[in-house]
Amino acid sequence: MTVDPGAAPRSGAVAPGPGGRAAAASAPVARVVVDTPLPHLDRPFDYLVPATLDEQAVPGCRVRVRFAGKLVDGYLLDRADSSEHRGRLAWLERVVSPEPVLTPEIARLARAVADRYAGTLPDVLRLAIPPRHARVEAETADPAPQPPGRTDPDRETLERAAREWADYPAGGFFLAALADGRAPRAVWNAIPGTGPDGPRWPRCVAAAVRVALAAGRGALVVVPDGKDVDLVHRALGDMPHVALTADLGPAERYRRWLRVLRGGVRAVVGTRAAMFAPVHDLGLAVIWDDGDDLHAEPRAPYPHAREVLALRAHQTGAALLVGGYARTAEATRLVATGWARPITPDRTALRAAAPRVRPSGDDAELARDEAARAARLPNLAWRTLKRGLADGPVLVQVPRRGYLPALACRSCRAPARCGHSPAAAGGARPSGPSCGGPLALRSGHAMPYCRWCGRVAGAWRCPACGDAGVRAVVVGARRTAEELGRAFPAVPVRTSGRDGVLAAVGPEPALVVATPGAEPVAAGGYAAAVLLDGWALLGRPDLRAAEETLRRWMNAAALLRPHAELVVAAEAALAPTQALVRWDPVTFSERELAERAELGFPPAVRVATLTGVAAAVQEMTAALDLPPGAQILGPVPVDPPRPRPGEPDAGAADDRPRERLMVRVPGARGAELARALKAASAVRAARRSPDPVQVRIDPLELA
Repeated sequence: MTVDPGAAPRSGAVAPGPGGRAAAASAPVARVVVDTPLPHLDRPFDYLVPATLDEQAVPGCRVRVRFAGKLVDGYLLDRADSSEHRGRLAWLERVVSPEPVLTPEIARLARAVADRYAGTLPDVLRLAIPPRHARVEAETADPAPQPPGRTDPDRETLERAAREWADYPAGGFFLAALADGRAPRAVWNAIPGTGPDGPRWPRCVAAAVRVALAAGRGALVVVPDGKDVDLVHRALGDMPHVALTADLGPAERYRRWLRVLRGGVRAVVGTRAAMFAPVHDLGLAVIWDDGDDLHAEPRAPYPHAREVLALRAHQTGAALLVGGYARTAEATRLVATGWARPITPDRTALRAAAPRVRPSGDDAELARDEAARAARLPNLAWRTLKRGLADGPVLVQVPRRGYLPALACRSCRAPARCGHSPAAAGGARPSGPSCGGPLALRSGHAMPYCRWCGRVAGAWRCPACGDAGVRAVVVGARRTAEELGRAFPAVPVRTSGRDGVLAAVGPEPALVVATPGAEPVAAGGYAAAVLLDGWALLGRPDLRAAEETLRRWMNAAALLRPHAELVVAAEAALAPTQALVRWDPVTFSERELAERAELGFPPAVRVATLTGVAAAVQEMTAALDLPPGAQILGPVPVDPPRPRPGEPDAGAADDRPRERLMVRVPGARGAELARALKAASAVRAARRSPDPVQVRIDPLELA
């Protein structure tokens, strides 16, 4: 607690303010969350409320307080009649805005998320509450509609929703429980297929939202990106709702967020940050495609939207729907433990909607074309492209973006690496080891350049054999589009990826080359598809490589018309390929979860990683009081942070070796692990240890 010099009052009493200032007559003590990143100060502090700020200092408002001699921001949690602090309390300096932006529900949720991920409450609140815009806040707000309270949805609403969910035997039970005001929790595997009005899953989500609103409760839908937000937005139609995305701009986003806070609307659809939207009386939370890495927050304490919504549903008694074409091991564990129920499609309806999948490496195709095993575009893929283009657009999924993102020596096949030595800090002459970044090509007429430091490697020669020639190791989406354009000169070729994402394409014949996650929706669905370079996805050194590959394949395959041809360039005997052929993500995820449990991998266990310079990781480990059954794996060396292109000095200031240490505990000990990590971080912060250690609990990527 912050203290002003002076005589200490009795415990529980409030001393008169210095300088003749008068305290508020009632509840003069404000409990404030101070915006500080230090974990050992992650607790509320008591301040004295001046009488002049009595009306403005409402729970949830933004305030300014003096902390450690500086004016800092904070949020007023609540007010009390007395304080347990024995010293003289400091004054609340200013109320930045009387708008109660921190609701009690979001405060409880933020505290739970901070505890779950060994983070601090201020860090979570920075994710939960958007920055203030005074002009937007001062705009005259429409009178907030009175909440209707819990009601029974009318028969027409229930029948309309039941039609959308008719192909799911358990869907009716979920809707009925939702209509009764209960809190059903389900993991939903959606039927693939795209019709004249787009994919089917947004209509199912909209139907569930309609039932929740008709029952007098709020609804929240979290999707990976803006394309999915637009799909759900259109499916919601005339239902009162707001869409929250990053591309709105700060002012418009805050305006819409305030509408939700003030009760103007009770339905929200948005991307990751919308998981904290202050929806009144939340009755339904939906997350679509929870395996997408866009749901993982890249800022501390790195929460995942699925886990946040699960915590929120548990705290508020809301329903939770985890949907997608594929299924993650985490979602399967929710079903296996009985916390959620499965919603799977009727097999007859699924067979009628799914595409016809053929691996390029199956036995029949290899017997017909022996080169199919090694060819990037085997004969089967060419035939499929030709047949599909006669009837409409064709999708070609390429795992890598760019032109030629990886090069090797033409003679000895050694990887082509940058030999440039970055300049030292302060503009000193180059010294030390070379950059060592991978070389790539931006086009067929460009010189090789380094993907790490951005330098052009026009004079590169192989250090092993001296050859100056290079060859492609990995072919990107733009090079693939160039090759297909030469093969089909009369067909337009469109690309969708990092340089520009297409939301939709028309029904006319076209070759659409897209990277995973950037596939546009085709009007009426794609006539055919080819999924290239399966080895690039399956061969990644990552725990989730197989699961992620199947998820990307299924998301692309779901954009096809019913019974359309789909060719996947992968071995037919592989488990992800077989799951795609049978369209059976449930069995695949159950086997994946069983294998991870046997080997001691998440989500069967809880894992935390500590990353930093060696001395800092060792100090953090020494301060850890680990729970019983904990295992320490490592430390192992990790690569230094990559410099940004065009900034060759970015990583030169600190070239000390970095390490990563992994701590693994049984699932039931996860909360104890988070507390131990938080306590160790607090010890280092109190000692003012100079080198940071990144703490991540259950990281999405485990190489």
